[in-house]
Amino acid sequence: MDQNSSPGAIDGISEPCFSFGVISDIQYADLEDGYNFVGTRMRYYRYSLHHLQGAIEEWNEESNHLFFVLQLGDIIDGFNAQYKVSEESLQNVLKEFEKLKAPVHHTWGNHEFYNFSRDYLRNSKLNTKFLGDQIAHCPETTPSENYYTYHFVPFPKFRFILLDAYDLSVLGMDQSSPKYQDCMKMLKEKNPNKELNNPQGLSEPRFVQYNGGFSQDQLDWFNAVLTFSDTNQEKVVVVGHVPIHPDASDDTCLAWNYRDALSIIWSHKCVVCFLAGHSHDGGYCIDTHGVHHITLEGVIETPPESQAFGTVHVYPDKMVLKGRGRVPDRIMYYKKD
Repeated sequence: MDQNSSPGAIDGISEPCFSFGVISDIQYADLEDGYNFVGTRMRYYRYSLHHLQGAIEEWNEESNHLFFVLQLGDIIDGFNAQYKVSEESLQNVLKEFEKLKAPVHHTWGNHEFYNFSRDYLRNSKLNTKFLGDQIAHCPETTPSENYYTYHFVPFPKFRFILLDAYDLSVLGMDQSSPKYQDCMKMLKEKNPNKELNNPQGLSEPRFVQYNGGFSQDQLDWFNAVLTFSDTNQEKVVVVGHVPIHPDASDDTCLAWNYRDALSIIWSHKCVVCFLAGHSHDGGYCIDTHGVHHITLEGVIETPPESQAFGTVHVYPDKMVLKGRGRVPDRIMYYKKD
């Protein structure tokens, strides 16, 4: 065989270490197409299920490499609650995910909380904490039950961390709880508008009801896991519904205290990528510390003739996103130590 014909085979990295699927903002509802809240974008509520079916068919064809799928939140639309069909719609979507040959990790977004309480979600199939790994000798890396986070290692030296971007929020929370009252007070101080989902006139437009943030308790836990990953020389991918970098998102779709999450990431060398949804147009940047921020385009605003999902192939030196439809391909090299 000609030595030049397969360069990848010579340096031993023609095959990825592993691959995983990503999809976000399916927002399924058994409804006719309609517009988003500001009336500028068409939403394909019913068709989003067909997009998911197409994604699952393609992922199943890749199943020898595909280790898992990340569902980045907003699995069904808030309209389901209005029509009292939240559980039925969730079952319809989960029935499709059952056809997937790989496990799926679910993130919680604002639409989860429009439909369900936090207690309901904790006891539902959208709680995939059981897929998480424990670091037995590091008790500080065991997450609290007060927020929905966990981490897992699909391949040696690669750790994934799921964050709860609605740990600070006024959504899905018991309105008599001190935490709800503190969040509402903070939100109203930052947003004097009568309609709390309206960012108009705000100097910090992210302070709207459909966003949320990370409690100090969760940030401390996150810091402890990253400290372990640094020591263990791991590469880390962080996952959350809400973006944390202004260059990878619309201003109105950032986590309330995104800077706190960024400063923790930047104080460690292990993080290579942050994956989010929420901002349906998608986005991408590489930040000043060499961390890639990918905001995945939303299925809900994807016309029937297109698609919106991807497969990420993970190599020792880079991750390669193979996007479909509205999701562009990307090559993301890890920062040099």
